[in-house]
Amino acid sequence: MNPITSNDTRDIILDVTEKLIYRNGIAATGMDLLVKTAGVSRKSIYRYFANKEELIVAALQRRDQRWMHWFTTQVELAPTPGERLLHLFNVLTTWFASDGFRGCAFINTSGETGAPQDPVRQVAKAHKDKLLDYLHTLCRDHPVQDPQALARQLLILIDGAITVALVTGDQSAADHAQEMARRLLQLECVNS
Repeated sequence: MNPITSNDTRDIILDVTEKLIYRNGIAATGMDLLVKTAGVSRKSIYRYFANKEELIVAALQRRDQRWMHWFTTQVELAPTPGERLLHLFNVLTTWFASDGFRGCAFINTSGETGAPQDPVRQVAKAHKDKLLDYLHTLCRDHPVQDPQALARQLLILIDGAITVALVTGDQSAADHAQEMARRLLQLECVNS
C-alpha cells in the first residue's frame, strides 16, 4: 500500500477546488466545504496555499493548462488549417453535451470578481490570451488576410457560443457560431 504523498494531497486539494468552483462558483465554495469534500484538514490546505484566493488561482491555472491541452488536441485532429478553424466549434459542441458542462470557468469566475487587477481575473485574462494566441496561429496557418483580426472574431464567437449554451441550454450554439465562422472565412477568401 502506497502512502499518500504531499504532492498527492496538493493534487487532491486542487482537483476538489476546481470541481467545486466550476460547479458552485467561488463565493459558494467555502473552506469548510473544501475541507469536507477533499477529506483533508484545513491545516493541510494552508500548508500549500496561503489563503483561499491563492488556492482558487492555482486551481484555475491548472484548469487552464488541462483545458487548453484538451481543446488544442481535439482541434488538431482536423487535417487542414481551414478545417481546424471550423472544427473548433465541433469540439465545443462535444463539450456542451458533456455531463457537468457549466460554461467557461474563466468567464464565470471573472463575473465574481470586482477589479480587473484581481488575481482571479488575471488568470482568466491569461487564459483568454492563450486561446487568442492559439486562434491566431490557426489563422496564420490557413492563411487569411488579417490573421489577428480573424482570431479576435473567432474568440468572440467561441465565448459567445459557450455563454449561450450555458445560459439557454442550447447545445447547438456552437453550430450557429460555426456557420458565422464559415461566412467570415469566405469573406476572407474573397478579399484576399
